Amino acid sequence: MKEKMAAAAGEGLQGSPALAAPRQGRLWKGLKRDKSLYMMLVPVLLFYLLFKYSPMFGEIIAFKNYRFADGILGSDWVGLKNFQLLFESTDFWRVLRNTLLLNVYSLVFGFPVPILLALLLNEVRVEGYKRLVQNLLYIPHFISWVVLGGILIALLSPSTGVVNLLLTNVFGIEPIYFMAKSSWWPVAYTASSIWREAGWGTILYLAAMASIDPQLYEAAKIDGANKLRQVWHITLPGIRSTIAILLILRMGSMMDVGLEQTLALQNDSVLDVADVISTYVYRVGLQNMNYSYTTALGLFQSLISLVLVVSVNRIIRLFGERGLW
Repeated sequence: MKEKMAAAAGEGLQGSPALAAPRQGRLWKGLKRDKSLYMMLVPVLLFYLLFKYSPMFGEIIAFKNYRFADGILGSDWVGLKNFQLLFESTDFWRVLRNTLLLNVYSLVFGFPVPILLALLLNEVRVEGYKRLVQNLLYIPHFISWVVLGGILIALLSPSTGVVNLLLTNVFGIEPIYFMAKSSWWPVAYTASSIWREAGWGTILYLAAMASIDPQLYEAAKIDGANKLRQVWHITLPGIRSTIAILLILRMGSMMDVGLEQTLALQNDSVLDVADVISTYVYRVGLQNMNYSYTTALGLFQSLISLVLVVSVNRIIRLFGERGLW
């Protein structure tokens, strides 16, 4: 009986103000001890507050008939009218289809490329050659899409482009209008995305591979495993969590296509496949000043991205990985 009373008294003390005070004291001591580290976190918090969270107030425009003269709060409330107009528009479904298709192409063909490049670079033992290849792969990431777009258009030109000259002179194939045919433009777009970002994407995978215990490879060699078996049974499982995290983050951008890249590569003859949400918002929202309609589109885009991230994170956790949360 006395033991039960003591246990009950202990449980009551755990939630009492007397024990809450020491916890607050420890928290305050921790803040004072590591104040320099917390001060370094302040600019990051301010950045997200100013540029990520405070603009979310503007989402109310999606439910209003926004006019500059009236302001956000003074504009007339229209409820879900902008969403109704959005879902009734044939242009919306066209740009949604194009956005999803281009992202699916990039996911299927572009997402595995950095993994493959990292696996190949990880096997290079000549450090000088390895650094040279890495630098060559990283350079396109730092070049503007305006420049890269001009280079790509020149390379794929049907009259003077290197690609068409090679196809004509070596294989006897007629020149192909890569940038002016709806069937070839998505191919050129996906290839340009891989060209620019594949090398940069290898950095995280190489860092994950560097953390794998070398003794695992030594044990595999003793057991007679060749390079392919070592990659399949040691390297890939070792970077599986990194692949899962990057896949979740990639799914968060499935509803977004870069404006700069698309504007640099698209033209009027391929708008049926090259007009995406970002260019549609730029044209209708900024040029035509239809802010409420495009804000509704942006809100819909963000909600779908959120659903995709949460769903893929849940699936990843079902497969035994940690996920983002």
